[in-house]
Amino acid sequence: MKKKLLTIAAIGAAASLALAGCSGDGMGGTGSGSDGGDAGSGDKGTITLGFLPSWTDGLSTAYLLQDQLEKIGYTVEMKTLTEAGPLYTGLAQGDVDIYPSAWPELTHKSYMDEYGDDIEDLGAYYENAKLTIAVPEYSELNSIADLAGKGAQYDGKIYGIEPGAGLTAQTQKMMPEYGIDGEYQLVTSSTAAMLTELKSATDANEDIIVTLWRPFWANDAFPLKDLEDPMGAMGEAEALHFLGTKGFAEEFPEAAELIEKIKLDDEQYGSLEDLVVNEYGEGKEADAVDAWLEEYGDQFDWVVS
Repeated sequence: MKKKLLTIAAIGAAASLALAGCSGDGMGGTGSGSDGGDAGSGDKGTITLGFLPSWTDGLSTAYLLQDQLEKIGYTVEMKTLTEAGPLYTGLAQGDVDIYPSAWPELTHKSYMDEYGDDIEDLGAYYENAKLTIAVPEYSELNSIADLAGKGAQYDGKIYGIEPGAGLTAQTQKMMPEYGIDGEYQLVTSSTAAMLTELKSATDANEDIIVTLWRPFWANDAFPLKDLEDPMGAMGEAEALHFLGTKGFAEEFPEAAELIEKIKLDDEQYGSLEDLVVNEYGEGKEADAVDAWLEEYGDQFDWVVS
């Protein structure tokens, strides 16, 4: 019961935070909010973190970076956006200094092909990220191949996330490979909307097909299973990277050195995301990071206390 209540809170947070980025140019500033050490002193300059709040891998690592960078003397500004395209554009143009959880190897490769000359890789922090098609664990489906011929049973819908997401583009490539593009419609809007549909279906013990990814808290919060992908059409596992605007390491060498050291395993990352998204939630991200550092900080040689 507790897990379901947390899930409701997280969905609400994802929806409200996603709206925060809807300014005229696709960016919204949330300012700097955590305290500790030399927080907000700005002695070493101002660093802007750009992220999509509804994509909680970036949400979690953005607040982790804010905490750590402020403790070594940087001022940190947070920019929330609602689509990956404007985020990569902002990163390439220098309006954003860091994208704190990018998928540049496969999922966001098209953006890197377009903007990569103006972006620098600051290091990978997680090595086993992947895109998935998921269904409730009680579903009769076990493989993406099982979808063929069953469109009517699922109202011909696969529920996706933002139209500009790499996951959306990969799913659109997958569907013709399995011959289901004429049978199913990929319904896109937002991560929050997809989670709302998922919650409604699983609460009612009904069937649903959604696009998901790992690592992501929803895989543990809902009774889900990944469909097997015998054709490999959803792509191989990839790493999650910190990306900086071109020249970042030269302008902010101490920040770049710290960021390059950050490496998280499944347990460490999962705990960070759960604390930020579920246990503490919107407005208490700094407290969530503090709690995570208290539990896991002694496992790292890069943590600034």
